[in-house]
Amino acid sequence: MSLLEVRDLHVNVDDKPILKGLDLTVEAGEVHAVMGPNGSGKSTLANVLAGRPGYDIDVGSITLDDEDLTAATPDERAHRGLFLAFQYPIEIPGVSNMEFLKAAVDAHAVHTGLSEPSAVDFIKRARATAEQLHLSADFLKRGVNEGFSGGEKKRNEILQMLLLEPRLAVLDETDSGLDIDALQVVAEGINAFRAGDNAIVLVTHYQRLLNYVVPDHVHVLIDGRIARSGDHTLAHTLEDEGYGWLDG
Repeated sequence: MSLLEVRDLHVNVDDKPILKGLDLTVEAGEVHAVMGPNGSGKSTLANVLAGRPGYDIDVGSITLDDEDLTAATPDERAHRGLFLAFQYPIEIPGVSNMEFLKAAVDAHAVHTGLSEPSAVDFIKRARATAEQLHLSADFLKRGVNEGFSGGEKKRNEILQMLLLEPRLAVLDETDSGLDIDALQVVAEGINAFRAGDNAIVLVTHYQRLLNYVVPDHVHVLIDGRIARSGDHTLAHTLEDEGYGWLDG
């Protein structure tokens, strides 16, 4: 049984067709990179997987762990183990990062029938994970993404992923706007998450992140369809030759 099955997905936004019959199968333990030129539908795919409102599925289905998520709400998808790291993380003033993270972990524990971690245990774990991402303990006391640099916002998304331990992590251009040092730290966090019982769909415009997070499969999205799939070497070909040689 595949972890994620996307079948014949047709999606429109404001009555404009964006995805036009997309198929994608992701097995547990795999990292799939989705690449493509601007406007090809990469972020639309990420948002549709997460159930973001405003993305209308005309045809097709999304299945996670053999459960149909096509009509599920974003919170239902999150409880079933789907995580989306945003391309543009939003600020939540007045809510500390620690409070936000604890509430998210507690909500997921309640839904899955697990015990909520004690405050002491969670603080220890959150601090250790933040340190792994080169974030100070004071970072956890700040408002969610409030005044964060671009690199801090992206590392905060990875911090959330590591603490929530989803079945499927969808990372929407997590590498955008990062300098080389921040990119390496984010990549270390992604690789730390990578394991045999979860999977990653990594949406990226550039090959550089894939130097540090080597994908099992690379898919090229052109005009709402996957035009080509291959192993990690396909990303290097795209870096050298661009997308013009591919047919839509």
